[in-house]
Amino acid sequence: MVDGVALLGPADVRRLANDLDVRPTKKLGQNFVHDPNIVLRIVGAANLVDTDHVLEVGPGLGSLTLALLPACARVTAVEIDPVLAARLPTTVAEQAPDLAGKLTVLQRDALRVAATELGEPTALVANLPYNVAVPVVLHLLAGLPSLRTVMVMVQAEVADRMAAGPGSRVYGVPSVKVAWYAEAKRVAMVPRSVFWPVPNVDSALVLMTRRPQPEATREDVFAVVDAAFAQRRKTLRAALAGWAGSPTRAAEVLTAAGVDPGARGEQLAVGDFVRIAQAAL
Repeated sequence: MVDGVALLGPADVRRLANDLDVRPTKKLGQNFVHDPNIVLRIVGAANLVDTDHVLEVGPGLGSLTLALLPACARVTAVEIDPVLAARLPTTVAEQAPDLAGKLTVLQRDALRVAATELGEPTALVANLPYNVAVPVVLHLLAGLPSLRTVMVMVQAEVADRMAAGPGSRVYGVPSVKVAWYAEAKRVAMVPRSVFWPVPNVDSALVLMTRRPQPEATREDVFAVVDAAFAQRRKTLRAALAGWAGSPTRAAEVLTAAGVDPGARGEQLAVGDFVRIAQAAL
């Protein structure tokens, strides 16, 4: 029991799954967290304040939801599985009766939910399946300018890509696009044993803190990023030839932006891509 909340342990998670006849599916990337210490650690690392409106994507059986409720003003949970979405309010009413009024549940796909349905959440906290983690985070950062922080638990490899800087072996399109919106850092590893079923990959926590948007059009900058990494072994002069219209024009734009035409995309920070997009105008 923490702050009047009975958090879910392994036996509780199995009981709920059995009651609902829920079998975790690979299609939805369902690996349910059953360790109370981990959900408390996630909430603690999310830097929440008591006025925060938290958006949780994929609450599943409610382990993380229950830990979030005492730490913020309200939680909006978006769950694609209709059975899990229907059950979550009951679980919260049973495990945290005094806080049940803070919860709103939407049975939606996070990639399709309308921003107007979510209000203006100030923080995103979620355990995300690796196959949709990057699209979900980018979609919500783009559509919800009210988000000031993001704390997600994702596959460790995805976490590394999200938080990577220029020159890193795993630095790529997700790294740059996340950096457009926020400063990202990997804050902790998560053992496989805290999930049911136990996944065959490691997980990690990534914290993102929103920063001022660059003075450029996102679509223009992302077009440069996509082109630069589509052929990442090539120099920027060659990789951006199709985007710019020719290798010569690409070199002119790069030089005007103060970027070496012989460099590669993996060497550039988001600010460099912004300057390239601006130089092309």
